[in-house]
Parts: sequence; structure tokens; C-alpha cells
Amino acid sequence: MSVEPRVNEQIRAREVRLVGPEGEQVGIVPLERALQLAADVDLDLVEVAPMARPPVCKLMDFGKFKYESALKARESRRNQQQTVIKEMKLRPKIDPHDYETKKGHVVRFLKAGDKVKVTIMFRGREQSRPELGFRLLRRLSEEISELGFVEASPKQDGRNMIMVLAPHRATKVAAAAAVEASRPAGREPREGEAAPAAETADSSAE
Repeated sequence: MSVEPRVNEQIRAREVRLVGPEGEQVGIVPLERALQLAADVDLDLVEVAPMARPPVCKLMDFGKFKYESALKARESRRNQQQTVIKEMKLRPKIDPHDYETKKGHVVRFLKAGDKVKVTIMFRGREQSRPELGFRLLRRLSEEISELGFVEASPKQDGRNMIMVLAPHRATKVAAAAAVEASRPAGREPREGEAAPAAETADSSAE
């Protein structure tokens, strides 16, 4: 939690190391002198390094400084995209139509800036044919290569084979821009507002 800096008469030091509004070093001056210089140029005296001896103070428009700091913090929060992992389940002998449907979901997830965990589910004798899963995952990764890349290579996990796809940086930037454009003017995202944690598309039938 950030602590509000002391401003003007809140400053308790006898003398301060003064920095001008353009960053120029004025030197060590009595507090009264620093306050007078601030009043002369219609600025505030802000304690920017209270632990220094003497503390460092700067001449600035404190109201403008707080406003610009709030804008930067808000922009930083917007740019911090929560990592969301979607899941897509397929069968090794999936029907061509179902495959295209599932691929469409993967494309949609990547375009939204989300990662996708693709799971191939083996049943019965299919477990002895892992190459079917590798082949399907390789095909999928190649067909979505313009939007994303393989972050975690296909790996056998019991009766499943798992691969993780992640969106390219340009895809994530485009997704963030789309979200920003769709947000009503003047509305900021609520604290803690985020996309759903996971979305699973199950393909239990061949």
C-alpha cells in the first residue's frame, strides 16, 4: 500500500534538499525558504525522499502529479491481462466436421488472447496408437500457427495426451485492443473483474 507523500506544511524537517520543477538541483535550504520558493512559482513542495538526510523535496503541481499517477496506474492495470487457460478435448479418430468445429473454438480462444490446453482422449485400444494423437496435435498446431504457437509440446498423461497453445504477442495485443474498444465510454473495469477461469469443450463422442 503506497503512502501519500507529505506536502507543503505537512513537511516536518528543518531543512530539505530542494529539486526544482525541471529536475534541477537547488541544494540544501531551510524549510521556510523552500516553502517560499514554492509559493513564488505557484507550486507545491512535495517530499519525494523522506528517508534521505536531509529529506529530498521537489517543486511540482501535486494535483497534476496525482492525476497523472492515477492514469498510469489505471493503464498498467488494463495492460495486465490475466492468464486464462481454456480447454479443448478431442478424440484421436475425430470426425472431420467435429475437428473443424473444435479448431474453430481454439481459434476463437487464441484470438481472445487466451491459452488453450488441447487434450486428446484415448479409449481402449486407442492407447496403443499414440501416433494418432501426435499427428492430430501437429496438424492443429500447424493450422493455427498464424495466431499461436506450441507452448508445451504434446505429452502423454495416462489415457490422455496434452498440448498447450499460446497466442502470439500480436494476437494478445489485438485482443486487448478489441476489449478496450468494446468497453462503454467512461466505464472502468470493476476491481477484480476478469474473464471466466476456464471454459471446457468436451468431445466425448466420436
